Order: sequence, then C-alpha cells, then structure tokens
Amino acid sequence: MRKGLLLATAAGFAALVATGSANAADKLKVGVTATLEGTYTVLGEDGMRGYELAVEAHGGKAGGKEIETVVGSTDASPDSAIRAAKKLVEQDKVDMMISPLSGAEGIAIRDYSKTQPQITFMNAGSGALETTYGDPSAGIKPSPNFYRTNLDGAQWHAGLGDYAYNVKHYKKIATIGEDYAFVYTQVMGLVLEYCKAGGQITKRLWVPLGTKDFASYIPQLLSEDVDAIYLGLGGADAVNFLNQYQQAGGHAHLIGGSIMVDQTVLSSKGKAKDALIGTIAASGMADNDPSPKWQAFVKAYQQHAKTGYFKNAFASPSLLAINYYNSADAMFKALDQVKGDLSNNNKAFREALNKTSLDAPNGHITLDENRQAIGTNFVTEVVKDDKGGLVSKVVKEIPNVQERLGFSKAVFDKFVPPGRENPPCKKNYE
Repeated sequence: MRKGLLLATAAGFAALVATGSANAADKLKVGVTATLEGTYTVLGEDGMRGYELAVEAHGGKAGGKEIETVVGSTDASPDSAIRAAKKLVEQDKVDMMISPLSGAEGIAIRDYSKTQPQITFMNAGSGALETTYGDPSAGIKPSPNFYRTNLDGAQWHAGLGDYAYNVKHYKKIATIGEDYAFVYTQVMGLVLEYCKAGGQITKRLWVPLGTKDFASYIPQLLSEDVDAIYLGLGGADAVNFLNQYQQAGGHAHLIGGSIMVDQTVLSSKGKAKDALIGTIAASGMADNDPSPKWQAFVKAYQQHAKTGYFKNAFASPSLLAINYYNSADAMFKALDQVKGDLSNNNKAFREALNKTSLDAPNGHITLDENRQAIGTNFVTEVVKDDKGGLVSKVVKEIPNVQERLGFSKAVFDKFVPPGRENPPCKKNYE
C-alpha cells in the first residue's frame, strides 16, 4: 500500500510539474524598465501607463501567449539601468525587454544587449543618437538585437530651428540643458537646422541631471542679449528652473525641448508652468493633434480606470506614454505575425520587426537599417485649452524624418557623438 501511495504521489508531482511547465510555456515574460525613481519619476510612471494601454489593446496576449510583465525601476543613470536589466534578463529570465527610458541609459543598454544575443530589446523611450547609430569615430556599431520605434532627440527637433529663425524671427539664442546624452542630441538637432538658417547661439549652459538650485546659471542667461532661450530640461528640473527663472525676473521668449513641453511639465502643480505659454518646441507628438488615431489614444488614456499607474494620470498622455505604447505595440504585433516563435535567437521575430510598418497614434513609423525609427515630427506651441489647462498645439508637421536629418553619412558622422559644443554653430556643414 505504501508503494502504491508513493507511485500515486510521484504521478501527482509529475502532473503538477507538467502543468507548471505548460503554464510557463503559455506565457510571454516581458521585462520593462522605467525611471520610477529620481528626477524623471513622472516620466517613468507615464511610460508605464502607455505600456499598459498597449497590453490592454492586445487583450493581454501576444503571439497566442498571455503577457506577463516584470518591471525594473531605474533613476535615469546608466548604472541603474544595467542593474535593472541584468536582474530581469539573468534572474527573472524574461523572454524580451522593453528598455530603457532615458538617454544615457540607452547607450548603456545598447552595449548590454550585445552580451545577450538571445534577447530582443525594444527601446522604451530613450532618445540619445548613439543608442542606435553607434559611434563611428570610436568604431562602435549599433546592436543587432536592439530596436527603437521612437525618433531620437535630434529627429524630435526637426523643423524647430527653421521655425524659430524664419517664423518667430529669433536671430540669437542661448541654451541651457541637462548635461547628458539625450539633451546633447536634442541640441544637436536644433543647432544643425537653426544655424544653417542663419541663427546664432551665444552661450550653451549645461547643468547636472537633478539640479535643484539654478542660482549660478540664471544670471548668465539674464545677461545674454538674445531673442530667446532654449530649455533642454525635464521633470523636476524643468519645474525648478521655471520657478527660479520667474523669481529672478526672467521674461525672455522660450524654446522648449521635447520633454519640457509635454504633460509631465504642463500638468505640474503651481503657476511656474504658465511661463511656458507661447513657447515653441518640437516633439514626436502634440497634445491637440486632430488625427483620429491620436484622439482615440487620448480617449483610451483618459478613460482608463484610475488605479495603479493611472491613479495620478495626466490630463492627456505625454511623449513617454506614446513611446512605450508604440514599442510594446510593435513588439506584440510582430509576435502575432510569427505566432510567438522565438526560436533560433528570435530569428523570425526579428525579421518581422525589421519590416515594421506601424500606423501609430502619432503617425506612420518604419525602421531603417540600424533598426531606428523613421517617423513624423511635430513643431508645436504651448497654449491654454478651453478648460484652462496647458497643451501643445500643432503648428507644423514634418513626415518621414530620418536619423541623418538629410545629411550624407560622411557629413553626419562628424556630428557623432554630439556633445557640449558638438556640433558647432555654422551656416554651412558641407
């Protein structure tokens, strides 16, 4: 009898293991990182809202498998991004990654992805140029298993320099920005177009990410004889600067970086944000974009149950929300195409991703030879809506923006990597 009991117990255990294996095989384990700590916390939270909207739009499944999400928290630093990614890949054993959010994180994850060829990495929202372009001057090539469905920081400024110079007639400007890769890329995009049009940049100031006190920087801006000041700031840094700039009597025309004028700042508490009314900027989205797909995305965001990440959602989605949404949407659609086949180091899945043609809420997206997005950009101006809130209004739309911004490879490579003074302000770059 004891022998029979042991056999029955063994059989039951085997059945339990088989059931567990079957359940695991029926799930798709996705690792997602977001800046849920530090200066960019509000950006990370909205990124996760966009990701959750994508999961829900796909009914919680991709490639015939239930989506299981494992989240890693970062603080926008490269070290934190690597720690989170390593845990997700090497301990949690995720099947694929959506990561990271911030620029310097992106370069670090690009390099880490090369050590994990069995995992496909989808960029979540980071915008540093080198993440997908590499660095030809150092012999650094793009990662073959890293994909980015959002434009980079320079692409997000397509149209802004021309609009600032030729429409707003800002002939001289100064810039202040966070001292890291994403903002270098943003300023690069502005400089190349603005200076080519004939504009001058009198001063470029750089501040550490997470700066709380701008007392040593604001007087330098106030002393400049310029038509406008470009603000390459985001999150808490943006709000702190606006408060202190107004207290110091600043009243110059402002030009905004992409995360300076989205809902992560425009929905912030207090009156500091009112200084942004009339500010021109450029980004991969615009709050009042009239396209039906964008309006449907905004509606889904606004009507979502106010639980989890949506408990403190903005009035409308930010740039990070649409970035995370598009990354996840492209991933899930490719998985559906190949019926969840991740064999041979994701060969079929990556071939499907390479052919991405995404009719996204913010415009049509395809990928170039470096698996970098080609898509639509929006020049915007901050206005008050009919409810008294601040929104970015479309003033110009630029389709099919490519990573080299119309320059030849030989010329463009001179701008890589962008930095504090690279590229220089010149009327002719040929």
